Amino acid sequence: MLEKLQAVEDKYLELESLISDPATIADIDRWQRYNKEHASLTPIVEKFREYKQVVKGIEEDKAMFEEALDDEMRKLVEEELAALTGKKEALDQELPILLLPKDPNDDKNVIVEIRGGVGGEEAALFAGDLFRMYSRYAEKQGWRTELLDANATEIGGFKEVSFMVKGFGAYSRLKYESGTHRVQRVPATESGGRIHTSAVTVAVLPEVEDVEVDINPNELRIDTYCASGAGGQYVNRTETAIRITHLPTGIVVQCQDEKSQLKNKEKAMKVLRARILDKARQEQEDAVAADRRSQVGSGDRSERIRTYNFPQGRVTDHRIGLTLHKIDAVLNGELEEILNALITADQAERLKQVK
Repeated sequence: MLEKLQAVEDKYLELESLISDPATIADIDRWQRYNKEHASLTPIVEKFREYKQVVKGIEEDKAMFEEALDDEMRKLVEEELAALTGKKEALDQELPILLLPKDPNDDKNVIVEIRGGVGGEEAALFAGDLFRMYSRYAEKQGWRTELLDANATEIGGFKEVSFMVKGFGAYSRLKYESGTHRVQRVPATESGGRIHTSAVTVAVLPEVEDVEVDINPNELRIDTYCASGAGGQYVNRTETAIRITHLPTGIVVQCQDEKSQLKNKEKAMKVLRARILDKARQEQEDAVAADRRSQVGSGDRSERIRTYNFPQGRVTDHRIGLTLHKIDAVLNGELEEILNALITADQAERLKQVK
């Protein structure tokens, strides 16, 4: 591990030299690329340098302990040695995690698609609950949300809703939300007080740059229509809403949130690129079945990942066996405890694979 860390520091120093080179500065694209790589290595190098200082301090304290002439000095050195040893043990745990390969999509914005599944109107209502949960979580992180498309029901739910979350590192945390979310509660329309179980699927896709997916315009069918609200009432009488069908894959996306047809088309194309790339990734993963796919964050759309049980006030994440008895707080966007536990479990699983 220390050899790998030293190699990272050597690369870091090389990049520092390249960034200040006049030839690099003259090439803005290369300079930005080197700066981005340098920034990505900074947390690892800083921890490694801290580790080396701690190890040096331990060696010096051990030598000082041997040379100490009185008990008081030995006690002071012993206390400092214990503190440094504890710090080294913590760094021994952190450094391997920092060396794990980074998901290249982690820093990206995300497109979140929520669809009501089994449960009809109750599933649509819960889709609305999840939309608000993610919106509030994004707000707490200082991220922006932007509605892309929504098929609302008359009583306040969504048959489906898609939106973008814009913020550095959005994908690194929200990617664990892909899968089937199950809700158990008594619907407002249930007169007998019986608990119903409904399901909602969530897909989290990293935003895709134009260069990442090559889409042939001749392979697209673009339809325009009048944007409508709940109950089928027209929001306006002009055909500003856009529906795009990618003929080779059969993927259909639509956007009606903007009043401008051009802006709706731009948003729809963002979603289309993300879904085409996601489909290609899914197919690649299925083809290479021998490759390990971690259950945490696998993004399997059919996987039941979490249950929200209202009568018991609990939320259970089935991938890691975590249960929290604070359903109201979670649905109000307090997802940190769940997401941190999922990230820790994912890192532990990945560490097993590299040892």
